[in-house]
Amino acid sequence: MAWSMNLAVGLMFYLLSVAFPVGGIGANWGTQATHPLPPLTVVNMLRNNGIQKVKLFDAEYGTLRALSGSGIEVMVGIPNDMLATLAGSTKSAEKWVSRNVSAHISANNVNIRYVAVGNEPFLQTYNGSFLRTTYPALRNVQAALIKAGLSNLVKVTVPLNADVYATSNGLPSGGDFRADIHDYMIQIVNFLSYYGAPFTVNIYPFISLYTDANFPVEYAFFDGNASPLTDGSATYYNMFDANYDTLVWALQKNGYGNLPIIVGEIGWPTDGDRNANSVYAQRFNQGFMSHISAGKGTPMRPGPVDAYLFSLIDEDAKSITPGNFERHWGIFYLDGTPKYSLNLGTTNSGTLVPAQGVKYLARQWCIFKPSAKLNDLQVAPSVSYACANGDCTSLGYGTSCGSLDVGGNISYAFNSYYQINNQLDEACKFSGLGVVTKVDPSVGTCKFSTMIQPYYSDARLDLGKASRLLASLTVVALLMIL
Repeated sequence: MAWSMNLAVGLMFYLLSVAFPVGGIGANWGTQATHPLPPLTVVNMLRNNGIQKVKLFDAEYGTLRALSGSGIEVMVGIPNDMLATLAGSTKSAEKWVSRNVSAHISANNVNIRYVAVGNEPFLQTYNGSFLRTTYPALRNVQAALIKAGLSNLVKVTVPLNADVYATSNGLPSGGDFRADIHDYMIQIVNFLSYYGAPFTVNIYPFISLYTDANFPVEYAFFDGNASPLTDGSATYYNMFDANYDTLVWALQKNGYGNLPIIVGEIGWPTDGDRNANSVYAQRFNQGFMSHISAGKGTPMRPGPVDAYLFSLIDEDAKSITPGNFERHWGIFYLDGTPKYSLNLGTTNSGTLVPAQGVKYLARQWCIFKPSAKLNDLQVAPSVSYACANGDCTSLGYGTSCGSLDVGGNISYAFNSYYQINNQLDEACKFSGLGVVTKVDPSVGTCKFSTMIQPYYSDARLDLGKASRLLASLTVVALLMIL
């Protein structure tokens, strides 16, 4: 009986939210960080900044529990590595929905509105790994939502990279789905249309600039300084509008011109590449906010644009295979400090509100010992190890720490490893090359951080993190012996 009453309360909450749709900009909340902020701290930060929609990449219990009763609209995610399991078993899909959707709606009053099945599963770099499992997983999750009585309240979607479509003539009107995945795409689009679900696409002008040296820089932004692109009666002054409308044309050509579209990810990184900096990021994100705030939409789709900024907070444990910039997409640093001025149009102040009550480790840093020699044979292996197990993505040409000398680079690497390992004495040995200082070594745009205190769910030590830390200390001990 109690469960039924809780479900009724959850359904009432949902019906109210359907009757009065949540507006405003959303944000992606990724958690691939060595020291993530406590979930409640992040939820309060979302509320303080007037962000009423959040997109998650999994369905971690602590994160969803923190969103309980917040009213924030939630898109929960199913990682790609779970697609095969959900595709092959309706029972697995039902169990997943029961545990990660139904339970949070009924017992915790979490405003879950979407389930993201996979994350860019058709990305070309995956070489077709998820082509045959995405649609079956989508179908089984939808069936599970129907069985749970939630299909009218929670919609499925598949966040896809913009590389699932292309243009045959260089113009949006030439848009269609990629030939090699056309049948898969039509299968998914037809399914989404049938169940009244949206098409979710991730659009990144920065990636175009990163991968193509000849890409016109001004076309990535919204200032109207680029040479316009004319396509029939439509004129395009920025890449976002042109890319978005290429998708609209692809949908229209295949008979789905009215399918709702969500921009699942859009943003600009602040470090890790010469074009990734706070100036460009502020220019792009503020330009995008101003562009969509008027509700004009694009030439092919006038009206409000439903979008989620990528991302809320930096993630220092993300893979850097795509590029060093991957760890720097946040509009906030790891500690919840704003990176630059950004008016989301959601608060009276018009500025970003930092995370509150953040606790830090001591104000001390690990640096290259001044008396050490640069030609010491242990320098190279020590730096390699520190960077492999820390985060050196702010080092390199055009980055925030690109102007450091050799000693500065070594110090930055040492300090990154030291902070990630909670300032343990053993993490600043490096065969006698490191030393702890209380004098901040930051210089210019290069910030030597002190880490926030580690957070572990339910105040218990996370065994996975403990194992990684133990492994790290073991290698540090070996370095000390060398």
